[in-house]
Amino acid sequence: MMSYLKYSFLLFAVVVLYSSCEEDFLNTSPTDAISTADALATEANMSLIINGMHRTQYAQSQTVLPGGSTIANTARAGEHYWVPMGDNLAGGLIHSANANNLGWRSEAQWISHTDAFTNTVDILWYHRYNIILNANSIINRVAEGDLPMTPTLRTILGQAYAYRAYAYLSLVQHYAKGYLIGNPSSDPGVPILFASEAPFESGPRETVQAVYDQIFADLDAAIDNFAEGVPRGTGSAFDKADLNADVAWGLRARAALATGRWQEAVDAAVQARANYPLMGEADWKSGFNTTLLPEVIWGYNVIPTETTFFRSYFYLASNTFNGSQVRNNPKIADRRLIDATPDTDYRKDMFLINAPNTNLSAANGEGGWANNTNPLYQTEEEFDAARDALEAQWGWTSAHNAHPYMHVKLRQAIPGGIEPDDIIMMRSSEMYLIEAEAELMMGNLSDAQEALRPLGEERDSNYDVTAFDTQEEFMEHIKFQRGLELWGEGFLFQDKIRWDDPIDHAANGGSGASQSIYQDAYQVGRPSEEPRWVFKIPQREIDTNPNLTPADQNP
Repeated sequence: MMSYLKYSFLLFAVVVLYSSCEEDFLNTSPTDAISTADALATEANMSLIINGMHRTQYAQSQTVLPGGSTIANTARAGEHYWVPMGDNLAGGLIHSANANNLGWRSEAQWISHTDAFTNTVDILWYHRYNIILNANSIINRVAEGDLPMTPTLRTILGQAYAYRAYAYLSLVQHYAKGYLIGNPSSDPGVPILFASEAPFESGPRETVQAVYDQIFADLDAAIDNFAEGVPRGTGSAFDKADLNADVAWGLRARAALATGRWQEAVDAAVQARANYPLMGEADWKSGFNTTLLPEVIWGYNVIPTETTFFRSYFYLASNTFNGSQVRNNPKIADRRLIDATPDTDYRKDMFLINAPNTNLSAANGEGGWANNTNPLYQTEEEFDAARDALEAQWGWTSAHNAHPYMHVKLRQAIPGGIEPDDIIMMRSSEMYLIEAEAELMMGNLSDAQEALRPLGEERDSNYDVTAFDTQEEFMEHIKFQRGLELWGEGFLFQDKIRWDDPIDHAANGGSGASQSIYQDAYQVGRPSEEPRWVFKIPQREIDTNPNLTPADQNP
């Protein structure tokens, strides 16, 4: 499909095979002479394609995607950008100053995704369809029927189906109206592509319903194949990159929650989390920088040779990374969320409510000792000493600024450095939250309480789930728990779409965000009424895809 995606699969196959670090296959053919047939000839070669798909999730896009500077761009490094973007867009991860590396402030201001010519809409679309093209190549090759269906091939095929479902879920949740707030049987979704060879032509935009139908069908196929496949490895941070049945169940839980298939969401969430025990306090406070954490169902171990340092998740979202965007712009949490957190909940410790505001460029105008309003600091010496103590405790540098309500939840393994560290894609905590919300949406308040109880009691020594004893109160409590537990992990944008909740940084005492930074995104209406919640389709897609016309552009 799409003229600007009409690069042959051969080109992408060369990229993913070359990036796989598997020398045996590379030594049999020059990297500029690998045919599509060779790339799909054996299980081993198809495993290399899967490994290449893994790498596209965390490498700078110009190093792994065909098209060079035409499409791929140094400013995006896969999930390093896309994961935290959800919290950046929805106002959960709040900018305290006016820094704008990589367009990160422009995202928060709702400039990028509402412009059909930006890197954000372009590269996200292109990246997801490249995942689909590579998944299609494996699915279609296996469908030819001449390869022995070994457990290894079943696992490869399961990963291809799961990756395709994941890509379509991302596309339909960004480039189409939310399922529960729209008319999915008629709302335009995204094109569905089954081709694996150039020119990759597809039909027009399918309905939102049709795209979700394809997602569920792919997840069913993934789960069936994983059931006959090889179990995923354990013990290495790299193992969690391989999609398995647990990941497929987790994706199914997400898709079911997004579409109101409540019982399916419950069942899938229970399946997904079964092998991943809830973390204790020490793990929860350890920085969320490794896929080896026991709750991690799926994630990417970023190899040291990847130069994603100043393009990484931790550069965009962590307050301990040693980059100018971080030092000058501490990321803060919505103070309404943190103030509502009981002192007995250890998650509150990861948000520094009383950090001194040392940033003379702070958007709230309260930076520096001369503007201090915190009664804890009666002298400049006390003010400076508090900042120095935080530096010593959390490992940032003397050049880093502090700000009230800044977080230390997301920290590199070596704070104060530039290492990118791992990307966590899915945790078991999310599955408890999905189960609780879905039970509540079926009217099962007591079952919803019991679903959430293990998570709440682990995090808060004084937790009483029965304190929220009406449907309305418990729904607000689920929103609170998701906001706190999954803070900075990218879920808030889709949560607000599902709940049809607006963004209002001014309400109820204010979030702590500055209107001078957030501008038109300081207050955004409900997703059911405000079309800006839907990403623009890349203009080059409209211009070059014969199946799309200007009328297909999102409003």
